[in-house]
Amino acid sequence: MEEIFHSQYPSIEHLRAKARQRMPRFVFEYLEGGCYSEVNLQRNIDEIREVQLRPYYLRDYPGSDLKTELFGKVYDAPFGVAPIGLQGLMWPGATEILAKAAHNQNIPFILSTVGTASIETVAELTEGNAWFQLYHPAEEDLRNKLLDRASDAGVPVLVILADTPTFAYRPKEIKNGLSIPPQMSLSNVIQMMTHPTWSFSQLFAGAPEFKTMKPYIPKGLNMKHLGLFMNKTFSGRLNPAKIQAIRDRWKGKLVVKGIVNEEDAEKAISLGVDGIIVSNHGGRQLDSGQSTIKPLAELAAKVGDRTTLMIDSGLRSGPDVAAALASGAKFGFMGRSFMYGVGALGKDGGEHTMNMLKRQMQQVMEQVACERVEDFPKHLVQ
Repeated sequence: MEEIFHSQYPSIEHLRAKARQRMPRFVFEYLEGGCYSEVNLQRNIDEIREVQLRPYYLRDYPGSDLKTELFGKVYDAPFGVAPIGLQGLMWPGATEILAKAAHNQNIPFILSTVGTASIETVAELTEGNAWFQLYHPAEEDLRNKLLDRASDAGVPVLVILADTPTFAYRPKEIKNGLSIPPQMSLSNVIQMMTHPTWSFSQLFAGAPEFKTMKPYIPKGLNMKHLGLFMNKTFSGRLNPAKIQAIRDRWKGKLVVKGIVNEEDAEKAISLGVDGIIVSNHGGRQLDSGQSTIKPLAELAAKVGDRTTLMIDSGLRSGPDVAAALASGAKFGFMGRSFMYGVGALGKDGGEHTMNMLKRQMQQVMEQVACERVEDFPKHLVQ
């Protein structure tokens, strides 16, 4: 099969610029916005790019291999698709596009509880290889139903979210009417009218829905009451008792996403989790928090030999993934980067972005003489 790669979009920055043209402003701002003044959103990107790699030019170098083993499965690259809510709002069919592309490219795809395709649909598209990210419900009964559906669909890895104990304060979403409860303003309608490709694609695909949650949502709710229902359904903070209850019920691999300090990491490990994703929710929750790369390095030194450390938030290129791997991550996940690809190129966006990132990572490995992904820490400039 011919590799999908559009040479006019050779970077995430090029994809972002094209996506911005094709998406209504309120949708694009939902995709890339952070909380408050978006300080931590930018800090994520800036501080990853402060990491430096050491090349070796006179070594014998037989070549490099991007393949990476994670939880017993060998993937073709050390990066995957992070969970994103409301993907189908940002681009029609985005969840399905990215899930199918990830399967074709043999990288992991994580479905969000509030994604716009169901667990069962994504499991079918990925032949049972997709991961599932759980927003912990307020009620145990709903939690158990979601866990059982994920298990029945063959999901190998469950990701539970720790870094959203409260709904964030995001000025762009509030201004654009995408807070809870949501509102559709005249400005948003005009933006949709001036972006016909997005609008007609959305019309053809149908209104985006929380497909995994659809069986539990009362019928006939308007947008306001749907927002209030979702707010009530997912209220609550993750704690050790909730993690333990999930660990006791879930037989597959279990990952906690959003850990950024040693105390939380030690608790998670003691409860039997298999991995940790160092994350600050893409800079969308706490503006005064750390970036992800610094706590990653600290946790790698403290607990890296006792759990599988991964990272998301701030990764926008192959060199960024390489920097994260050199700093102690086993794997990196990206959300906005892949959504920029879909926003720019539609059905080709997922495969193009994945191929582009693989090319970038291959070049970095060849440049520094890194043979295997797990050798990146040997190239870190301390």
